[in-house]
Amino acid sequence: MFIQHTPYMYVLPQEKYYPLGGMSEEEQQVLIDDHFLFDKPVSPLLLASGMARDWPDGRGIWHNDKKNFLVWVNEEDHTRVISMEKGGNMRAVFTRFCEGLKKVEDSIKTKGKAFMWSEHLGYILTCPSNLGTGLRAGVHVKLPLLCKDKRFDGILKKLCLQKRGTGGVDTASTDGTFDISNSDRLGFSEVSLVQKVVDGVKLLVNMEKKLEAGGSIDSLVPK
Repeated sequence: MFIQHTPYMYVLPQEKYYPLGGMSEEEQQVLIDDHFLFDKPVSPLLLASGMARDWPDGRGIWHNDKKNFLVWVNEEDHTRVISMEKGGNMRAVFTRFCEGLKKVEDSIKTKGKAFMWSEHLGYILTCPSNLGTGLRAGVHVKLPLLCKDKRFDGILKKLCLQKRGTGGVDTASTDGTFDISNSDRLGFSEVSLVQKVVDGVKLLVNMEKKLEAGGSIDSLVPK
């Protein structure tokens, strides 16, 4: 999500904030092992927009003690707020996200600042595809059989879901494991988007189990 003017590093607790240009090699390795570290953009589109300007100044990562709530500072947007955990308890992840985001917003407001928001467009982010809620609810799920079905992409489209590799945008799956998330950002509430992911992933898993048992998924394919 997008914050106007003020960098996050002046708002978040300093003892848990790691500036990209000022951390030790040990700290950097820990962040790599935790899959928290983000890299300098290499996409010509992002570079042309000035996203890598003065890299790595003003960029960094903050996370809580449990390492299930973190904030990326000045990566693609001024801030990216993330809630995550292993397992299938999406409700707990979403609840933590909402509670943490509110605390972040309240902290920013004490500085006289706020996220950029439009009554017509919702939250204003760098990429137009993220306008609206700016929310992406993702689940890593292994679908080695279903992904070979020629209807897979069409099924995802019907469910308003999108796939990517677990390495992020523009990465492919190597073992049938995908990052499945909501394709919409605009025109729906945060709760409804998360519910679409929960319901959609449940259906995909049921399809995979059906294929594992040698059955047909024809009756499960959304019309």
